[in-house]
Amino acid sequence: MHDLPILGQVALGYSPVIDRQHAVVATRLTVFPEHPDAGCDVQALLAAVDAVWPPAAEEGAPELSLNPRPLKPGAARPAMSLRPVSLNLAGERLLAEVLAAPPRPQLMIEVPAFLAAEPAFAAPLVAHAQAGGTLLIKGRPLAELPADVLQAFAFAIVDHDAAPAGSALGGLAELRAGARTMGAVDAALQRGAIATLGWPSDEPVPHSGRQGVPPDVQVVMQLIQGVDREEPVARLEAVLKRDPTLGFRLLRYLNSPAFGLSVEISSFGHALMMLGYQRLKRWLALLLASSSRSAAAKPLMYEAVRRGLLMEELARGSGDAEMRGEMFICGVFSLLDQLLQQPMAALLGNVPVPERVRQALVDETGPFHPYIELVRAIEQESVFDIRERAEGLLLGRGEVNRAVLAALAAARSLD
Repeated sequence: MHDLPILGQVALGYSPVIDRQHAVVATRLTVFPEHPDAGCDVQALLAAVDAVWPPAAEEGAPELSLNPRPLKPGAARPAMSLRPVSLNLAGERLLAEVLAAPPRPQLMIEVPAFLAAEPAFAAPLVAHAQAGGTLLIKGRPLAELPADVLQAFAFAIVDHDAAPAGSALGGLAELRAGARTMGAVDAALQRGAIATLGWPSDEPVPHSGRQGVPPDVQVVMQLIQGVDREEPVARLEAVLKRDPTLGFRLLRYLNSPAFGLSVEISSFGHALMMLGYQRLKRWLALLLASSSRSAAAKPLMYEAVRRGLLMEELARGSGDAEMRGEMFICGVFSLLDQLLQQPMAALLGNVPVPERVRQALVDETGPFHPYIELVRAIEQESVFDIRERAEGLLLGRGEVNRAVLAALAAARSLD
């Protein structure tokens, strides 16, 4: 994946698909070619996707299974399920080339409604679906689609506040796009959507920091403070024993493939011996960001993990291990105010963080802030902002895209 030339020829963005339990059940990967009418090495692109989302289904991978309603009474549709990744290809030629490739079992392909209505696309769409591919129609067609073309689609993507598509899309199960808060997500789900598409990270945060944080969050904060002061292992373990589930989760993180240790970590003391105080901070940061037990926080925790890993990957070329560790903490903590519903300045007053992290998250200044802006552009799938932010940081397209895919692959091993 790291030496694929294709990564220098496109821009990538990503966003989540969120189900009724607020779990992220799939990832949308948006691919922007250099020019809207440009093609690319489709096999290389699909190989890069395969490296993050292998074609073989993983044991216990989350799927949302359902039986979409048939187009006509008595007509049968096979049971369909959301696949791990949905490809949103921002170019007509690129979309046509991917449709012509053999379907991959882990992929869904999004097709704009206006292209679905084009006669030139009818045969490729039907053939792709008949070969086992999963297609999503994006938006409403201006005219009625031929029955065989409409039958090729498994799901529909419509705007989160639009009226139900109804007969215009043959009763296809709907994903609602564009919900920017958990309230909007829940409203879309209550209107009958099976899932939503997009980051619900525009939640307002209280201006006052008076309300307390949950006890388990307090335990993690105390651990971070103790590690920052390099307190003895026995004292830190005594803090951790106040919530045994936190210890279990920390060991699960440390023993995940994303961490890459050659030995299994068996205790907090063992972790400290193997890693040292400074390296342990990053995993305590991850533990803090994932401490909320609210189901509504699941998408934000999912986003925070990927932000941290992506920030770290973007700094990999610097050769500065300390900077990479701080960038990871910066990305993970960038959503802490929404996760804990506390002002960022108040939270970071209780959690020791490096000055460069504080500058980025509280003052929106300093050397890390432009990286956060780039990550947000990638999350919002805004190609112009991605290019502008990357150029400002003197990062090439290939460098940014390799970081995106590496971060997504590492995050899946943590999930």
